[in-house]
Amino acid sequence: MSTQLHADPDARAFVARHHRMLIGGDWVDAASGKTFDTIDPATGEVLASIPAGDSEDIDRAVKTARAAFENPVWADMHPATRGKLLHKLGDLILEHADELATLDTLDNGKPFAVARAADVPLAADLFHYMAGWATKLNGSTISLSVPYMPDAQFHAYTLREPIGVVGQIIPWNFPLLMAAWKLGPALTTGCTVVLKPAEQTPLSALRLGELILEAGFPEGVVNIVTGLGEEAGAPLAAHPDVDKIAFTGSTEVGKMIVRAAADNLKKVSLELGGKSPNLLFDDADMSQAIPGVANAVFFNQGQVCCAGSRLYVQNSVYDDVLQGMSDVAKGVKVGNGLDPATDMGPLTSQEQFDRVTGYLNIGQSEGARTITGGGRVGDKGYFVEPTILADTDHSMKVVKEEIFGPVIAVAPFKDVDELTRKANDSIYGLASGVWTKDLSKAHRAAKAIKAGTVWVNCFNVFDAALPFGGYKQSGWGREMGAEVLENYLQTKAVTTQI
Repeated sequence: MSTQLHADPDARAFVARHHRMLIGGDWVDAASGKTFDTIDPATGEVLASIPAGDSEDIDRAVKTARAAFENPVWADMHPATRGKLLHKLGDLILEHADELATLDTLDNGKPFAVARAADVPLAADLFHYMAGWATKLNGSTISLSVPYMPDAQFHAYTLREPIGVVGQIIPWNFPLLMAAWKLGPALTTGCTVVLKPAEQTPLSALRLGELILEAGFPEGVVNIVTGLGEEAGAPLAAHPDVDKIAFTGSTEVGKMIVRAAADNLKKVSLELGGKSPNLLFDDADMSQAIPGVANAVFFNQGQVCCAGSRLYVQNSVYDDVLQGMSDVAKGVKVGNGLDPATDMGPLTSQEQFDRVTGYLNIGQSEGARTITGGGRVGDKGYFVEPTILADTDHSMKVVKEEIFGPVIAVAPFKDVDELTRKANDSIYGLASGVWTKDLSKAHRAAKAIKAGTVWVNCFNVFDAALPFGGYKQSGWGREMGAEVLENYLQTKAVTTQI
Protein backbone atom coordinates (compact mmCIF):
# COMPACT_ATOMS: atom_id res chain seq x y z
CA MET A 1 0.00 0.00 0.00
CA SER A 2 1.29 3.44 -0.89
CA THR A 3 2.38 5.66 1.97
CA GLN A 4 1.33 8.81 0.06
CA LEU A 5 -2.23 9.19 1.27
CA HIS A 6 -4.45 12.07 0.21
CA ALA A 7 -5.01 14.35 3.18
CA ASP A 8 -7.20 17.40 2.63
CA PRO A 9 -6.31 19.81 5.46
CA ASP A 10 -9.83 21.24 5.74
CA ALA A 11 -11.29 17.76 6.12
CA ARG A 12 -8.70 16.81 8.72
CA ALA A 13 -9.45 20.00 10.63
CA PHE A 14 -13.17 19.30 10.52
CA VAL A 15 -12.74 15.74 11.79
CA ALA A 16 -10.72 17.04 14.74
CA ARG A 17 -13.41 19.47 15.85
CA HIS A 18 -15.97 18.99 18.61
CA HIS A 19 -19.06 17.80 16.73
CA ARG A 20 -22.59 18.90 17.44
CA MET A 21 -26.03 18.46 15.86
CA LEU A 22 -27.90 21.16 13.96
CA ILE A 23 -31.27 22.13 15.43
CA GLY A 24 -32.63 25.45 14.26
CA GLY A 25 -29.63 27.68 13.66
CA ASP A 26 -27.75 26.26 16.65
CA TRP A 27 -25.13 23.55 16.89
CA VAL A 28 -25.97 21.56 20.01
CA ASP A 29 -24.91 18.50 21.93
CA ALA A 30 -27.33 15.64 22.48
CA ALA A 31 -29.73 16.36 25.33
CA SER A 32 -28.40 13.31 27.14
CA GLY A 33 -24.79 14.39 26.62
CA LYS A 34 -24.03 10.96 25.14
CA THR A 35 -21.80 10.39 22.13
CA PHE A 36 -20.81 7.53 19.85
CA ASP A 37 -17.69 6.97 17.76
CA THR A 38 -17.45 7.01 14.00
CA ILE A 39 -14.74 4.64 12.75
CA ASP A 40 -12.22 4.82 9.90
CA PRO A 41 -12.96 1.53 8.08
CA ALA A 42 -9.47 1.44 6.56
CA THR A 43 -7.83 1.24 9.97
CA GLY A 44 -10.55 0.34 12.47
CA GLU A 45 -9.54 3.42 14.48
CA VAL A 46 -11.82 6.13 15.88
CA LEU A 47 -12.23 9.19 13.69
CA ALA A 48 -14.45 11.36 15.87
CA SER A 49 -17.06 11.37 18.61
CA ILE A 50 -20.55 12.28 17.46
CA PRO A 51 -23.63 13.33 19.50
CA ALA A 52 -25.91 10.39 20.21
CA GLY A 53 -29.28 11.99 19.69
CA ASP A 54 -32.43 10.28 20.96
CA SER A 55 -36.18 10.87 21.12
CA GLU A 56 -35.77 14.11 23.07
CA ASP A 57 -33.51 15.57 20.40
CA ILE A 58 -35.82 14.33 17.64
CA ASP A 59 -38.80 15.97 19.33
CA ARG A 60 -36.92 19.25 19.65
CA ALA A 61 -35.87 19.12 15.99
CA VAL A 62 -39.39 18.30 14.78
CA LYS A 63 -40.86 21.20 16.75
CA THR A 64 -38.22 23.47 15.28
CA ALA A 65 -38.98 22.23 11.76
CA ARG A 66 -42.70 22.76 12.33
CA ALA A 67 -42.13 26.33 13.46
CA ALA A 68 -39.91 26.96 10.43
CA PHE A 69 -42.51 25.48 8.07
CA GLU A 70 -45.15 27.87 9.37
CA ASN A 71 -42.79 30.86 9.51
CA PRO A 72 -43.54 33.38 6.73
CA VAL A 73 -39.79 33.73 6.12
CA TRP A 74 -39.90 30.24 4.58
CA ALA A 75 -43.59 29.65 3.88
CA ASP A 76 -43.98 32.89 1.92
CA MET A 77 -40.57 32.84 0.28
CA HIS A 78 -40.87 33.27 -3.49
CA PRO A 79 -40.05 30.04 -5.32
CA ALA A 80 -37.34 31.84 -7.31
CA THR A 81 -35.61 32.78 -4.08
CA ARG A 82 -35.83 29.18 -2.88
CA GLY A 83 -34.30 28.10 -6.16
CA LYS A 84 -31.41 30.53 -5.72
CA LEU A 85 -30.68 29.12 -2.27
CA LEU A 86 -30.61 25.59 -3.66
CA HIS A 87 -28.33 26.63 -6.51
CA LYS A 88 -25.97 28.39 -4.11
CA LEU A 89 -25.80 25.26 -1.97
CA GLY A 90 -24.80 23.28 -5.05
CA ASP A 91 -22.09 25.84 -5.76
CA LEU A 92 -20.79 25.62 -2.19
CA ILE A 93 -20.55 21.84 -2.46
CA LEU A 94 -18.33 22.22 -5.52
CA GLU A 95 -16.22 24.85 -3.76
CA HIS A 96 -15.56 22.38 -0.94
CA ALA A 97 -15.36 19.30 -3.16
CA ASP A 98 -11.99 18.00 -1.93
CA GLU A 99 -13.01 18.42 1.70
CA LEU A 100 -16.37 16.67 1.29
CA ALA A 101 -14.89 13.83 -0.76
CA THR A 102 -12.22 13.30 1.88
CA LEU A 103 -14.81 13.19 4.65
CA ASP A 104 -16.76 10.49 2.83
CA THR A 105 -13.56 8.54 2.19
CA LEU A 106 -12.56 8.69 5.85
CA ASP A 107 -16.03 7.79 7.09
CA ASN A 108 -17.16 5.33 4.41
CA GLY A 109 -13.89 3.95 3.00
CA LYS A 110 -14.61 4.60 -0.68
CA PRO A 111 -11.71 5.76 -2.87
CA PHE A 112 -11.20 9.51 -2.74
CA ALA A 113 -10.94 9.61 -6.53
CA VAL A 114 -14.40 8.06 -6.83
CA ALA A 115 -15.97 10.35 -4.25
CA ARG A 116 -14.36 13.38 -5.90
CA ALA A 117 -15.39 12.38 -9.43
CA ALA A 118 -18.87 11.00 -8.72
CA ASP A 119 -20.39 11.53 -5.28
CA VAL A 120 -19.61 15.22 -4.85
CA PRO A 121 -20.42 16.43 -8.40
CA LEU A 122 -23.63 14.40 -8.45
CA ALA A 123 -24.66 15.91 -5.11
CA ALA A 124 -24.03 19.42 -6.41
CA ASP A 125 -25.83 18.63 -9.64
CA LEU A 126 -28.87 17.41 -7.73
CA PHE A 127 -29.24 20.78 -5.96
CA HIS A 128 -28.64 22.66 -9.22
CA TYR A 129 -31.26 20.56 -10.99
CA MET A 130 -33.83 20.91 -8.23
CA ALA A 131 -33.25 24.67 -8.10
CA GLY A 132 -34.80 24.91 -11.55
CA TRP A 133 -37.96 23.11 -10.42
CA ALA A 134 -38.74 25.57 -7.63
CA THR A 135 -40.57 27.96 -10.00
CA LYS A 136 -42.32 25.23 -11.97
CA LEU A 137 -44.47 23.50 -9.36
CA ASN A 138 -47.67 24.84 -10.82
CA GLY A 139 -51.24 23.69 -10.53
CA SER A 140 -53.78 23.69 -13.35
CA THR A 141 -57.18 25.10 -14.21
CA ILE A 142 -60.02 22.66 -14.82
CA SER A 143 -63.24 23.15 -16.79
CA LEU A 144 -66.22 21.78 -14.88
CA SER A 145 -69.50 20.39 -16.16
CA VAL A 146 -71.68 19.49 -13.18
CA PRO A 147 -74.76 17.46 -14.27
CA TYR A 148 -76.92 18.49 -11.31
CA MET A 149 -76.07 22.21 -11.76
CA PRO A 150 -76.34 22.60 -15.53
CA ASP A 151 -76.60 26.41 -15.51
CA ALA A 152 -73.84 27.07 -12.98
CA GLN A 153 -70.38 28.24 -13.93
CA PHE A 154 -67.24 27.59 -11.95
CA HIS A 155 -63.64 28.61 -11.77
CA ALA A 156 -61.68 25.56 -10.63
CA TYR A 157 -57.97 25.12 -10.17
CA THR A 158 -55.43 23.04 -8.28
CA LEU A 159 -52.60 24.04 -5.97
CA ARG A 160 -49.51 21.92 -5.37
CA GLU A 161 -48.44 22.53 -1.80
CA PRO A 162 -45.56 21.24 0.35
CA ILE A 163 -46.48 18.28 2.47
CA GLY A 164 -44.98 19.77 5.63
CA VAL A 165 -42.35 18.50 8.06
CA VAL A 166 -40.35 15.66 6.57
CA GLY A 167 -38.21 13.12 8.41
CA GLN A 168 -35.40 11.78 6.26
CA ILE A 169 -33.20 8.79 7.12
CA ILE A 170 -30.24 8.10 4.86
CA PRO A 171 -27.76 5.20 4.54
CA TRP A 172 -23.99 4.97 4.83
CA ASN A 173 -23.02 3.86 1.33
CA PHE A 174 -23.18 7.31 -0.33
CA PRO A 175 -23.35 9.68 2.66
CA LEU A 176 -23.21 13.06 0.94
CA LEU A 177 -25.06 12.04 -2.20
CA MET A 178 -27.95 10.44 -0.32
CA ALA A 179 -28.31 13.59 1.78
CA ALA A 180 -28.56 15.58 -1.46
CA TRP A 181 -31.08 13.15 -2.99
CA LYS A 182 -33.30 13.61 0.04
CA LEU A 183 -32.84 17.30 0.86
CA GLY A 184 -32.97 18.69 -2.68
CA PRO A 185 -36.60 17.89 -3.59
CA ALA A 186 -37.89 18.46 -0.06
CA LEU A 187 -36.45 21.99 0.01
CA THR A 188 -37.50 22.71 -3.56
CA THR A 189 -41.14 22.06 -2.68
CA GLY A 190 -40.99 24.19 0.47
CA CYS A 191 -40.95 21.45 3.10
CA THR A 192 -38.80 21.56 6.21
CA VAL A 193 -36.61 18.64 7.21
CA VAL A 194 -35.22 16.64 10.08
CA LEU A 195 -32.35 14.61 8.60
CA LYS A 196 -30.95 11.56 10.39
CA PRO A 197 -27.68 10.45 8.76
CA ALA A 198 -26.36 6.92 9.20
CA GLU A 199 -24.44 6.51 12.43
CA GLN A 200 -21.55 4.94 10.50
CA THR A 201 -21.05 8.01 8.27
CA PRO A 202 -22.29 11.27 9.82
CA LEU A 203 -19.39 13.60 9.00
CA SER A 204 -20.25 14.88 5.53
CA ALA A 205 -23.89 15.47 6.55
CA LEU A 206 -22.74 17.66 9.44
CA ARG A 207 -20.42 19.61 7.15
CA LEU A 208 -23.30 19.94 4.66
CA GLY A 209 -25.36 21.45 7.48
CA GLU A 210 -22.78 24.20 7.82
CA LEU A 211 -22.95 24.87 4.09
CA ILE A 212 -26.76 25.00 4.26
CA LEU A 213 -26.54 27.80 6.82
CA GLU A 214 -23.82 29.51 4.78
CA ALA A 215 -26.05 29.37 1.69
CA GLY A 216 -28.67 31.38 3.61
CA PHE A 217 -31.46 28.91 4.33
CA PRO A 218 -33.61 30.15 7.22
CA GLU A 219 -32.95 28.64 10.62
CA GLY A 220 -34.91 25.47 11.32
CA VAL A 221 -35.60 24.61 7.68
CA VAL A 222 -32.97 21.86 7.86
CA ASN A 223 -32.19 20.11 11.14
CA ILE A 224 -29.62 17.33 11.42
CA VAL A 225 -29.83 14.87 14.31
CA THR A 226 -27.14 12.23 14.60
CA GLY A 227 -27.68 9.04 16.52
CA LEU A 228 -28.29 5.33 16.34
CA GLY A 229 -31.19 3.91 14.37
CA GLU A 230 -33.20 2.61 17.30
CA GLU A 231 -32.60 5.71 19.41
CA ALA A 232 -33.02 8.46 16.80
CA GLY A 233 -34.32 6.95 13.55
CA ALA A 234 -37.22 5.06 15.10
CA PRO A 235 -38.58 8.07 17.06
CA LEU A 236 -38.36 10.16 13.89
CA ALA A 237 -40.36 7.62 11.87
CA ALA A 238 -43.00 7.40 14.59
CA HIS A 239 -43.21 11.09 15.52
CA PRO A 240 -46.84 12.29 15.37
CA ASP A 241 -45.94 15.74 14.03
CA VAL A 242 -43.91 14.45 11.08
CA ASP A 243 -46.01 14.59 7.92
CA LYS A 244 -43.82 12.41 5.74
CA ILE A 245 -40.91 10.01 6.18
CA ALA A 246 -38.37 9.31 3.45
CA PHE A 247 -36.02 6.39 3.97
CA THR A 248 -33.19 4.81 2.04
CA GLY A 249 -31.79 1.55 3.36
CA SER A 250 -32.52 -2.12 3.70
CA THR A 251 -35.90 -3.67 2.92
CA GLU A 252 -36.01 -5.11 6.43
CA VAL A 253 -35.70 -1.69 8.06
CA GLY A 254 -38.04 -0.19 5.44
CA LYS A 255 -40.81 -2.48 6.68
CA MET A 256 -40.13 -1.28 10.23
CA ILE A 257 -40.41 2.33 9.02
CA VAL A 258 -43.82 1.60 7.50
CA ARG A 259 -45.08 0.10 10.74
CA ALA A 260 -43.76 3.05 12.76
CA ALA A 261 -45.43 5.53 10.38
CA ALA A 262 -48.82 3.86 10.57
CA ASP A 263 -50.03 5.55 13.74
CA ASN A 264 -50.62 8.95 12.16
CA LEU A 265 -50.68 7.65 8.57
CA LYS A 266 -47.78 9.88 7.56
CA LYS A 267 -46.76 9.63 3.93
CA VAL A 268 -43.86 7.26 3.25
CA SER A 269 -41.36 6.87 0.42
CA LEU A 270 -38.80 4.08 0.45
CA GLU A 271 -35.70 3.32 -1.60
CA LEU A 272 -34.73 -0.15 -0.47
CA GLY A 273 -32.66 -3.20 -1.31
CA GLY A 274 -31.92 -4.96 -4.53
CA LYS A 275 -30.48 -8.06 -6.12
CA SER A 276 -30.13 -6.66 -9.58
CA PRO A 277 -29.66 -8.99 -12.56
CA ASN A 278 -27.23 -8.36 -15.40
CA LEU A 279 -28.14 -10.15 -18.64
CA LEU A 280 -25.15 -10.79 -20.92
CA PHE A 281 -25.94 -12.12 -24.40
CA ASP A 282 -23.39 -13.78 -26.65
CA ASP A 283 -23.63 -10.98 -29.22
CA ALA A 284 -22.50 -8.29 -26.76
CA ASP A 285 -19.31 -6.29 -27.25
CA MET A 286 -17.22 -8.24 -24.74
CA SER A 287 -14.56 -5.53 -24.50
CA GLN A 288 -17.28 -3.33 -23.03
CA ALA A 289 -19.50 -5.91 -21.37
CA ILE A 290 -16.95 -7.86 -19.31
CA PRO A 291 -15.49 -4.88 -17.43
CA GLY A 292 -19.02 -3.44 -17.31
CA VAL A 293 -20.58 -6.37 -15.47
CA ALA A 294 -17.56 -6.61 -13.17
CA ASN A 295 -17.63 -2.94 -12.22
CA ALA A 296 -21.40 -3.17 -11.76
CA VAL A 297 -20.75 -5.10 -8.56
CA PHE A 298 -17.24 -4.00 -7.53
CA PHE A 299 -18.03 -0.26 -7.66
CA ASN A 300 -18.22 1.28 -4.18
CA GLN A 301 -17.10 -2.07 -2.73
CA GLY A 302 -20.39 -3.55 -3.88
CA GLN A 303 -22.18 -1.44 -1.28
CA VAL A 304 -24.75 -0.21 -3.78
CA CYS A 305 -28.45 -0.99 -3.56
CA CYS A 306 -28.64 -1.48 -7.33
CA ALA A 307 -25.35 -3.41 -7.68
CA GLY A 308 -25.42 -5.94 -10.50
CA SER A 309 -24.92 -8.83 -8.12
CA ARG A 310 -26.61 -11.50 -10.27
CA LEU A 311 -25.04 -12.18 -13.67
CA TYR A 312 -26.62 -14.41 -16.32
CA VAL A 313 -24.32 -15.27 -19.22
CA GLN A 314 -25.32 -17.02 -22.45
CA ASN A 315 -23.89 -20.54 -22.57
CA SER A 316 -21.67 -20.08 -25.61
CA VAL A 317 -19.59 -17.34 -23.95
CA TYR A 318 -19.89 -18.40 -20.31
CA ASP A 319 -16.32 -19.62 -19.79
CA ASP A 320 -14.79 -16.70 -21.67
CA VAL A 321 -16.77 -14.21 -19.60
CA LEU A 322 -15.73 -15.87 -16.34
CA GLN A 323 -12.09 -15.69 -17.39
CA GLY A 324 -12.40 -12.06 -18.42
CA MET A 325 -14.13 -11.11 -15.17
CA SER A 326 -11.49 -12.94 -13.19
CA ASP A 327 -8.81 -10.90 -14.94
CA VAL A 328 -10.66 -7.70 -14.07
CA ALA A 329 -11.09 -8.74 -10.43
CA LYS A 330 -7.44 -9.67 -10.04
CA GLY A 331 -6.47 -6.26 -11.39
CA VAL A 332 -8.53 -4.37 -8.79
CA LYS A 333 -6.23 -2.60 -6.33
CA VAL A 334 -7.76 -2.95 -2.86
CA GLY A 335 -6.53 -0.46 -0.28
CA ASN A 336 -7.03 2.70 1.74
CA GLY A 337 -9.39 5.03 -0.07
CA LEU A 338 -6.98 7.91 0.47
CA ASP A 339 -4.31 6.08 -1.54
CA PRO A 340 -4.43 7.41 -5.13
CA ALA A 341 -3.64 3.90 -6.41
CA THR A 342 -6.73 2.37 -4.78
CA ASP A 343 -9.55 1.07 -6.95
CA MET A 344 -11.66 -0.44 -4.15
CA GLY A 345 -11.64 0.55 -0.50
CA PRO A 346 -12.76 -1.29 2.62
CA LEU A 347 -16.29 -2.15 3.59
CA THR A 348 -17.80 0.51 5.81
CA SER A 349 -18.00 -1.25 9.17
CA GLN A 350 -17.14 -4.35 11.15
CA GLU A 351 -20.80 -5.33 10.95
CA GLN A 352 -20.74 -5.16 7.17
CA PHE A 353 -17.43 -6.99 7.00
CA ASP A 354 -18.88 -9.82 9.08
CA ARG A 355 -21.99 -9.94 6.89
CA VAL A 356 -20.11 -10.14 3.60
CA THR A 357 -17.53 -12.68 4.76
CA GLY A 358 -20.38 -14.72 6.19
CA TYR A 359 -21.98 -14.88 2.76
CA LEU A 360 -18.66 -15.94 1.25
CA ASN A 361 -18.69 -18.93 3.61
CA ILE A 362 -22.34 -19.62 2.78
CA GLY A 363 -21.57 -19.58 -0.95
CA GLN A 364 -18.86 -22.18 -0.54
CA SER A 365 -21.08 -24.39 1.62
CA GLU A 366 -23.90 -24.14 -0.95
CA GLY A 367 -21.62 -25.38 -3.73
CA ALA A 368 -20.83 -22.19 -5.60
CA ARG A 369 -17.45 -22.25 -7.34
CA THR A 370 -15.15 -19.41 -6.31
CA ILE A 371 -13.40 -18.17 -9.45
CA THR A 372 -11.42 -15.45 -7.72
CA GLY A 373 -11.40 -13.72 -4.33
CA GLY A 374 -13.30 -15.14 -1.41
CA GLY A 375 -11.26 -13.78 1.49
CA ARG A 376 -10.18 -10.71 3.41
CA VAL A 377 -7.31 -8.45 2.45
CA GLY A 378 -4.71 -7.60 5.09
CA ASP A 379 -5.04 -7.93 8.83
CA LYS A 380 -6.59 -4.59 9.76
CA GLY A 381 -9.49 -2.60 8.41
CA TYR A 382 -12.53 -4.09 6.69
CA PHE A 383 -11.06 -5.11 3.34
CA VAL A 384 -12.55 -7.94 1.27
CA GLU A 385 -11.37 -9.29 -2.08
CA PRO A 386 -13.55 -8.77 -5.14
CA THR A 387 -15.19 -12.17 -5.46
CA ILE A 388 -16.76 -14.11 -8.34
CA LEU A 389 -18.99 -17.09 -7.48
CA ALA A 390 -19.76 -19.24 -10.54
CA ASP A 391 -22.24 -22.03 -11.31
CA THR A 392 -24.82 -20.62 -8.92
CA ASP A 393 -28.54 -21.42 -8.92
CA HIS A 394 -31.67 -19.92 -7.43
CA SER A 395 -31.72 -22.22 -4.43
CA MET A 396 -28.63 -20.47 -3.05
CA LYS A 397 -28.76 -17.65 -0.52
CA VAL A 398 -25.97 -15.86 -2.39
CA VAL A 399 -28.38 -15.58 -5.34
CA LYS A 400 -31.56 -14.75 -3.44
CA GLU A 401 -30.32 -12.44 -0.69
CA GLU A 402 -28.70 -9.02 -0.84
CA ILE A 403 -25.05 -9.31 0.21
CA PHE A 404 -24.10 -5.63 -0.19
CA GLY A 405 -20.47 -6.35 -0.89
CA PRO A 406 -18.12 -7.01 -3.84
CA VAL A 407 -19.55 -10.45 -4.53
CA ILE A 408 -21.20 -11.51 -7.79
CA ALA A 409 -23.15 -14.73 -8.42
CA VAL A 410 -22.81 -15.96 -12.01
CA ALA A 411 -24.94 -18.54 -13.85
CA PRO A 412 -25.33 -19.61 -17.50
CA PHE A 413 -28.56 -19.43 -19.51
CA LYS A 414 -29.75 -21.04 -22.75
CA ASP A 415 -32.76 -19.10 -24.00
CA VAL A 416 -34.47 -15.77 -23.44
CA ASP A 417 -37.62 -17.15 -21.80
CA GLU A 418 -35.51 -18.95 -19.22
CA LEU A 419 -33.46 -15.80 -18.73
CA THR A 420 -36.46 -13.54 -18.13
CA ARG A 421 -37.90 -15.96 -15.59
CA LYS A 422 -34.63 -16.07 -13.67
CA ALA A 423 -34.12 -12.32 -13.82
CA ASN A 424 -37.58 -11.70 -12.33
CA ASP A 425 -37.33 -14.49 -9.76
CA SER A 426 -36.61 -12.15 -6.86
CA ILE A 427 -38.44 -10.22 -4.17
CA TYR A 428 -36.53 -7.19 -5.42
CA GLY A 429 -36.92 -5.06 -8.53
CA LEU A 430 -34.58 -2.11 -8.26
CA ALA A 431 -32.35 -2.23 -11.33
CA SER A 432 -30.98 -4.45 -14.08
CA GLY A 433 -28.59 -4.45 -17.00
CA VAL A 434 -28.76 -5.80 -20.56
CA TRP A 435 -25.68 -6.35 -22.72
CA THR A 436 -26.22 -6.94 -26.44
CA LYS A 437 -25.58 -5.30 -29.82
CA ASP A 438 -29.16 -6.12 -30.87
CA LEU A 439 -31.26 -3.14 -29.83
CA SER A 440 -34.54 -4.94 -30.55
CA LYS A 441 -33.47 -7.68 -28.17
CA ALA A 442 -32.41 -5.08 -25.63
CA HIS A 443 -35.75 -3.27 -25.70
CA ARG A 444 -37.71 -6.53 -25.47
CA ALA A 445 -35.67 -7.52 -22.45
CA ALA A 446 -36.07 -4.07 -20.89
CA LYS A 447 -39.84 -4.37 -21.18
CA ALA A 448 -39.89 -7.87 -19.70
CA ILE A 449 -37.70 -7.13 -16.68
CA LYS A 450 -39.56 -6.05 -13.56
CA ALA A 451 -37.26 -3.31 -12.32
CA GLY A 452 -37.34 0.44 -11.91
CA THR A 453 -34.17 0.98 -13.94
CA VAL A 454 -32.81 -0.93 -16.93
CA TRP A 455 -29.35 -0.04 -18.20
CA VAL A 456 -28.43 -1.19 -21.71
CA ASN A 457 -24.72 -1.68 -22.45
CA CYS A 458 -23.87 0.32 -19.34
CA PHE A 459 -24.49 0.20 -15.60
CA ASN A 460 -24.65 2.63 -12.66
CA VAL A 461 -25.39 5.62 -14.88
CA PHE A 462 -27.09 8.35 -12.85
CA ASP A 463 -28.32 11.85 -13.56
CA ALA A 464 -30.45 14.21 -11.50
CA ALA A 465 -33.08 14.18 -14.27
CA LEU A 466 -33.42 10.36 -14.25
CA PRO A 467 -36.00 8.90 -11.83
CA PHE A 468 -34.64 6.08 -9.67
CA GLY A 469 -36.57 3.59 -7.58
CA GLY A 470 -37.82 0.05 -7.41
CA TYR A 471 -40.54 -2.42 -8.12
CA LYS A 472 -41.74 -5.00 -5.60
CA GLN A 473 -39.86 -4.95 -2.26
CA SER A 474 -37.28 -2.50 -3.56
CA GLY A 475 -39.39 0.42 -2.46
CA TRP A 476 -42.15 2.96 -2.90
CA GLY A 477 -41.82 6.10 -4.98
CA ARG A 478 -38.88 7.51 -6.92
CA GLU A 479 -35.79 9.54 -6.21
CA MET A 480 -34.59 12.26 -8.59
CA GLY A 481 -36.21 13.48 -11.78
CA ALA A 482 -39.56 15.23 -11.84
CA GLU A 483 -41.13 12.16 -10.22
CA VAL A 484 -39.45 12.68 -6.84
CA LEU A 485 -41.26 15.99 -6.33
CA GLU A 486 -44.53 14.12 -5.90
CA ASN A 487 -43.06 12.60 -2.73
CA TYR A 488 -43.13 16.03 -1.11
CA LEU A 489 -46.23 17.66 -2.60
CA GLN A 490 -49.95 17.36 -2.01
CA THR A 491 -52.66 18.64 -4.33
CA LYS A 492 -55.51 20.91 -3.28
CA ALA A 493 -58.55 21.49 -5.50
CA VAL A 494 -60.22 24.91 -5.28
CA THR A 495 -63.68 25.44 -6.82
CA THR A 496 -65.49 28.80 -6.95
CA GLN A 497 -68.95 29.37 -8.39
CA ILE A 498 -69.00 32.47 -10.54
